[in-house]
Amino acid sequence: MLILGISAFYHDSAAALVRDGQIVAAAQEERFTRKKHDPSFPTNAVAYCLEEAGCRMADIDHVVFYDKPILKFERLLETYLATVPRGFRSFRTAIPVWVKEKLFQKGMLRKKLGQIEGVKSWEGSLLFTEHHQSHAASAFFASPFKSAAVLTMDGVGEWCTTSLGHGRENKLDILREIRFPHSLGLLYSAFTYYTGFKVNSGEYKVMGLAPYGKPVYAQKILDNIIDLKDDGSFRLDQKYFNYCTGLTMTSPAFHELFDGEPRKPETPLTQREMDLAASVQVVTEEAVSRLARYAREVTGERHLCLAGGVALNCVANGKLLKESIYDDIWIQPAAGDAGGALGAALAVWHQYLGEERQTNGKDFMEGSYLGPAFEQSEVEKRLSDAGAIFDVVSDDDVISTTVDALAEEKAVGWMQGRMEFGPRALGGRSILGDPRSPTMQKTLNLKVKYRESFRPFAPSVRREDVSDWFDLDTDSPYMLLVAEVLESRRYTPNQDEKELFGIDLLNVPRSEVPAITHVDYSARVQTVHKETNPRYWDLLTAFKARTDCPVLVNTSFNVRGEPIVCTPEDAFHCFMGTEIERLVVGNCVMRKEDQPAHLKKDYKEEFELD
Repeated sequence: MLILGISAFYHDSAAALVRDGQIVAAAQEERFTRKKHDPSFPTNAVAYCLEEAGCRMADIDHVVFYDKPILKFERLLETYLATVPRGFRSFRTAIPVWVKEKLFQKGMLRKKLGQIEGVKSWEGSLLFTEHHQSHAASAFFASPFKSAAVLTMDGVGEWCTTSLGHGRENKLDILREIRFPHSLGLLYSAFTYYTGFKVNSGEYKVMGLAPYGKPVYAQKILDNIIDLKDDGSFRLDQKYFNYCTGLTMTSPAFHELFDGEPRKPETPLTQREMDLAASVQVVTEEAVSRLARYAREVTGERHLCLAGGVALNCVANGKLLKESIYDDIWIQPAAGDAGGALGAALAVWHQYLGEERQTNGKDFMEGSYLGPAFEQSEVEKRLSDAGAIFDVVSDDDVISTTVDALAEEKAVGWMQGRMEFGPRALGGRSILGDPRSPTMQKTLNLKVKYRESFRPFAPSVRREDVSDWFDLDTDSPYMLLVAEVLESRRYTPNQDEKELFGIDLLNVPRSEVPAITHVDYSARVQTVHKETNPRYWDLLTAFKARTDCPVLVNTSFNVRGEPIVCTPEDAFHCFMGTEIERLVVGNCVMRKEDQPAHLKKDYKEEFELD
């Protein structure tokens, strides 16, 4: 039985293929088209999934779309009617797109699927799940748990913004919902907009900025904007928002409450933005904690599954884990809309068809390495066609050469095996660095990623070494939990350093691994497992043998504004446009100084950075 799941037409479109309940392939369309958060129909992602499974569209038993367009249209129409005449401008912008493209998606989907097969229309079984059902299914059915409480939290699907579910074996029941316009995701996005970042992609910048500030506005948010109950339910005072009736997130009342207009993008950050970020982060953490406690009370479960965009808030996840409300927490690595494609397919297998789950204590994501890989011969051909100069080395030399470069504090592009599904680089498409270097964070941000200097980097660490370096003794394979660096690894600040605040904290080394230690001594940890990524585990093992440090800086292999690389030529082009000094793709090793000068691209001209 082959089931193809699709998410599309909002942001981060994707496709996922499930065969007899097992995940065969999953990928985001942006990786193929090179358009960040590409919302278009995932033609390339579908084609990849079919190729990986060795099948054609004619072999697919069911195609399932991750939400119900008619219900979403109903919500938009009711919202506009309820806010007449204030919502007319937003109505005038949105409705033509719906009438032309989105309202009749069933026919459009059949046409797009048919084009992949070279026919006018695909006439197989086409199904639709609800948005939060897709999120919940992606969380529970892919998890290692036989039963669990399930929380989904995002901006909005059709009507639902937050759901509480209960998963048992192959059953998943949604018990409670919070509905639009009351949304934890939209609250966070409002502060993303107000602090000058892009909605639907800049929320993680707000999370990264929060430790530089103090939550001085948290009580003002709780007193005025969100009415947060003990059970985690909440209502937002709509006078502070503009997303129902306008084309922005916040209203004049919001601006008056916080004494100013929104920060203009790319202008200097001030302590005010840092304090606003800290404040909304604290409120979000409290809301998530209350929701989780209520879910434990209602379901009686000892395990929790999370999905939806808010589940990518790894700081909130880490604090939730530390509260020990549950014995264990599992978060879908593709927690956003892309993961809805996978959840929709799993929902059909288990809920629509009633097929059993076969849990064995491990999740079903295969480390989230579900995207394309390239044979060594193909890597060599693609790199040669791109003009790259490279050496082909043995497996052992791949490791030793990379360790040499890392120990010399060089930035290394690392492309190995299958591409990751979801927003995190997990050692398949990564840029690596030495975490012991006090300059590595700034170098990677400004000279490699071309992004804001305050942005933190994540550590990869062997699973067996994690508790020797971090206050964490559980699996975190998907980089979705924040934990503190152990006190024994920290440096004690001097008196002058203690008096610093805000962005001035950035240049103070805080531990033995300063490149991955955030200003509050936290780190977004990825535990690396030999079973799911043996080559990356071998690299960490060799780096530990050389340096006595089993940790590496791991950031996504891309530059600001671009998707993570997919192909060998993508990796080479990124390498040539940045100050990455070594590139390792499969068994091909490249040194920057050997490459043709005319192939170098200067990204610096595209970005204005401090």
